[in-house]
Amino acid sequence: MRQSSLVLVANRLPIDDSQAPDGACEWRRSPGGLVSALHPLLRHTPATWVGWAGGTGPAPTLPDVDGVRMHTVALSAEDLRDHYEGFANATLWPLYHDSVEQPEHHRRWWEAYQRVNQRFAEATAQVAEPGAVVWVQDYHLQLVPGQLRALRPDLRIGFFLHVPFPPPELFMQLPRRAELLRGMLGADLVGFQRAQAAHNFAQLVTRVLELPATDRRIGIDDRVVRIGAFPVSIDTAEMSALAARPDVAARARRLRQDLGDPRQVILSVDRMDYTKGIEQRLKAYSELLATGDVKVRDTVLVQVAMPSRERVGQYQILRERIEREVGRINGEFGRVGEPAIHYLTQPFDRAELAALYRVADVMAVTPLRDGMNLVAKEYVAARVDDDGALLLSEFAGTAAELSQAYLVNPHDLEGLKQGLRAALRASPDDVTQRMRAMRAHLQQHDIRAWARSYLRALDEGGTLVSRLSSTDGSPEDGARVPRPATPAGSPAAQQASG
Repeated sequence: MRQSSLVLVANRLPIDDSQAPDGACEWRRSPGGLVSALHPLLRHTPATWVGWAGGTGPAPTLPDVDGVRMHTVALSAEDLRDHYEGFANATLWPLYHDSVEQPEHHRRWWEAYQRVNQRFAEATAQVAEPGAVVWVQDYHLQLVPGQLRALRPDLRIGFFLHVPFPPPELFMQLPRRAELLRGMLGADLVGFQRAQAAHNFAQLVTRVLELPATDRRIGIDDRVVRIGAFPVSIDTAEMSALAARPDVAARARRLRQDLGDPRQVILSVDRMDYTKGIEQRLKAYSELLATGDVKVRDTVLVQVAMPSRERVGQYQILRERIEREVGRINGEFGRVGEPAIHYLTQPFDRAELAALYRVADVMAVTPLRDGMNLVAKEYVAARVDDDGALLLSEFAGTAAELSQAYLVNPHDLEGLKQGLRAALRASPDDVTQRMRAMRAHLQQHDIRAWARSYLRALDEGGTLVSRLSSTDGSPEDGARVPRPATPAGSPAAQQASG
C-alpha cells in the first residue's frame, strides 16, 4: 500500500461525482476548499486524502485528483443515519451553535460515532508513512486524533474545528464530554476559528479532565498539546478573477434586468439551516415592507437557500416554514411580475454565484451563530468595483476580521431592521471606504495564508511548509498560536497550569 508524508482526513473527499456525456460515472475535484489551499504543497509532496465518497455500501476505488491519492472510507446506511445525521448533525451541530435547536442524545448514535471514527483512524494509520503529518478536519471526526495516536504514536497529528466551539455550560450537557475532549487531545495542535473557542476548550479540559491548561498549551500524559486560533478563509484571488471576467459581468447585467432592473438588490446565500437566521431575516424584511421603508417597486430580495441534510426532520420542518413565509410575504406585498422575494433553492455554479455577488447592492449574511461564514468573504472578494454593502451578523466568525461591515445582532429584530436600513441608505463614499478596507484584508489573509499558518505551527522543524511558494508571507501569518511547545517536564511545559 502506497504511503504518504501528508494525510488529510475529512468526512468527505474533495470530489464530486457526475455523469459524463456518454452516461458513465466520472469523478472530478470539487471547487474551493482545502485542495485549492494546499495545491502548491500537494504538487511536491506525496499526499493522501482520507474520506467518505458519498453513498452507502463498499468504498469505491477512485483515481488520483491533482496527484493526491483518494482513499475512501465506507459508510453503511446505518452509519449514515446514526453517525452523520445522528450524533454529528443532531447532537453536536446544534449544541456547538448555541443550542439554536435542542440537541438530541441517543446511545446508539454515540456508538456509531465511535465506530466510524475508529474506521477513519485505522484507514489513516494504513496510508501514513512513518513520521507523517496528519491533518484531521472538523466535528465529524473529533475522536480520530486520540484513536490515531493509539495506533501510530510516531505521527504528527493536527486537528482543526471549522464550527464554533461552545462555552463550558453548553458543552457540559454532553453525556460523553470527557471522551470527546480526550479525542481532540490526541492531536499535537488543536486549531479553532476564534481565540474564544480555544479559551472555551482550555476551560473545559481543566474542569472535565482536571488537566493543566492555558489558552495556548495543555499538558496531558507526557505531552504538551498546543491550541490556537486560525481563521479560515477563501481563495481571494480566484474569486476576484472570476468576478472580473467579462462573461460574468455580462451575466450580472442580465440578472439585474431579469429582476426588473430595481434600484437596489439585497442578496442572501445560505444553506438551508436553522443556524443561518433565514427566518429572522425574512421577518425583518417583511416589517420594512409593511412600514414602507422598503418598496417592492425599487428593491428586491433574492434569497438563495440550498437544501441541506434533507433527511433530518428539523431541516424538513425549517424548509416548510421558510417557504410558507416567503409565500405569505409575496402574497401580501408582491405585485404582478414584481415579487417581493425571489426564492431559489437550486445549486449555482461558481460563475453564476459570482454574477449574483456582483448584482447585490447589499449582501445580508446574518447567521445566529457561525464558525466563520465564507459567503461573506466571497462577496467581498467578488466586489472588484469596490462597491456593495455587507450586512453581517456579530455572531459569525467573519465579523472579527471584517469589522468594516454593517454589523448587526440577528436576534434583535429592531437592530436587524436598523442595520438593513443603514446598508440600503449608505452613501457611496462610505460603502466604498468600507469595501476597500475589507478587500485589502482578504488579499493578505486568504486560504493559502490560513493553510500555511496552521501547517507551520503543526510541522515546525519539518519540511512540508518549506515546499510552499517562497512568497508566502511572514512566519506567523496572523495565527494566534504559541511558538513550538518545549518538551514535557521542562520549565515552560510546567507553566501550562497557568
